[in-house]
This record gives sequence, C-alpha cells and structure tokens, in this order.
Amino acid sequence: MGYIGRFAPSPTGPLHAGSLLAALASWLDARAASGRWLVRIEDLDPPRCQAGAAERILAQLAACGLHPDEPPLYQSRRTDHYQQALDTLRVRGLAYPCACTRRDIDAALAARGLAHQRHVERPYPGTCRAGLGGRAARACRFHTEKYQSNRPPAPTSQASAATFSIATDGVRWHDRRLGAQHQDVAAQVGDFVLRRADGLWSYQLAVVVDDAEQGITHIVRGEDLTDNTPRQILLQSALGLPTPRYLHAPLVRGEDGEKLSKQHGAPAIDETRPMAALGQAAQALGLPAAPPGATQGEGLALWALAWARIYNPAP
Repeated sequence: MGYIGRFAPSPTGPLHAGSLLAALASWLDARAASGRWLVRIEDLDPPRCQAGAAERILAQLAACGLHPDEPPLYQSRRTDHYQQALDTLRVRGLAYPCACTRRDIDAALAARGLAHQRHVERPYPGTCRAGLGGRAARACRFHTEKYQSNRPPAPTSQASAATFSIATDGVRWHDRRLGAQHQDVAAQVGDFVLRRADGLWSYQLAVVVDDAEQGITHIVRGEDLTDNTPRQILLQSALGLPTPRYLHAPLVRGEDGEKLSKQHGAPAIDETRPMAALGQAAQALGLPAAPPGATQGEGLALWALAWARIYNPAP
C-alpha cells in the first residue's frame, strides 16, 4: 500500500504557529514520499469547538498551499463507527463500564501513597474492573492490564514498515525522529477511557478507528502526543487494525517554555502572508530558508527535498 498521511486539527480555533508546523511537517512527509495527504477535522468535543473554526482552518491551509488529496473527514459524523469498535472490545472482554470520578481516582491513588502530578497521567487503579458495586456507570475503559498481561514477549508487525512489540512490560515502538520508545501502559496509565462520562468519545478510540478507515500508513504530529502512541498501538492490536509508522515533530514553544497553544492565547497565523508563516514553521523544523523572493510553490518544493534528506530518507 502506498503512503497515506494526514493532518487532524481540532476546530477549537484557527491555526497558529504550532499547529501550522504540524500541518507542514505532515504535508512535507507525504510529498517527500510521493504519497497522499488527508485532512481530518477532529470535532468530537462540541463544547470546545468554535463556530466557523473548521472552515477557517481549511482556508488557512489552502492559503499556505497545503491542499488535501480528498475532501476532509469530520469525526462528528462517524459516531456509529466508534460505537462498533467499542462493541467489539466489549464482546472480547476488553472494555468495561466505570463509575469513578477524578476525585475517586485521586483518593484511591492517595491511599497508595501516590499524589497526582501536573502533566502526568493518573494511572487508573482498576476500581471497577470487577464491577460497579451498585454505582451508576459514567465512562467506559479499555482493559489495558488484561490485554497487556496476556501478550507474548515476541515482537509483532501489523504493517509492512511498522515494527513494534506488546508484552507484559508494555509497548515498544520506533519513532522516526525520537528513536526507540517504551511505555508500560498498564502501570503508567492504567485502563484508559474509551467513552467519557459526558458521553463523548475519547481521542484514543476515535483516532485509531479513523486512521484505519482512511488507510493511514504514516502519522506525523507534535511530540506532545508521543505518549498517546502506545495506547493507540494497544487499541490497534486489540481491534485487529494496522499500525502506522510514527514521527513526532518538534514543538513551537512560547517564551515560558510551554507548548504554544490556543489555550495559552497563541495568535492565528496571518494567511495574507503565508510565506512568512511557512518560513517560520520550516525554520522550527530545521529546514533551510527559502531564497528571498521565492514563491510559495518554490518554497514548498525546496522544503520537501530537504525533508526527504533529513527526516524521510527511506519511507
């Protein structure tokens, strides 16, 4: 199967410097491999989505010359697909209802002498694995401990170019930029959420289902999402879906060192000056500057060639 990549923004606001970097990186990786590039609008969280943001993002991408090879896919129109995946996991005994609140989880962890740390996952203590104890179900979780503990130690390959392993001590995989990676998901994350207490689908389940549906072979995204990868590999394996190759790109950071984001007030890119915005993104990716007076097409062509040398010598 040929290369298929994607960019999957959430329409919580327009593109800023950080999200444009992710878009450009995924586009360049696809073009350097003579592949296809798709756009998926991850609009599963209506309270966070802004009216008109999806249209603005698509217009910003077009202004920067980043045109998808198919019409965009909208997650909000695919809830039946996520339900089918959840039903499959339930039938296999790999998903179960959970009645716990965050306060319940924090209390259970505190009883074990574990305090919640900022930017660190709350490893689910498994409270509801054996039943709800008369409480009402709130969320639905993946039985990470059960799936991971029953895996043999031998490596598994479910895609021609993606080698990884799932064993009792966790998930190992290779990131094309960051190198060898490992996470003991059962210990560090626990049984993660598939459907939230508010009834919305989790990012982890939706992205796995959609990547398989769209035939995605390569994922290029920001390195802040690196720790999501092992959870997604577990779900891909449990659902019998292929695992893409991963590359987690560097982030654009603010003066405080934090990731530039909409939540921190990152300004929208100026689509009336696309080469300036693209040039900044290319610089952050370690790509050469476009010559003065270069057109947008010339700049993108230059960066695609440079990308192939730096990031993608053998897709």
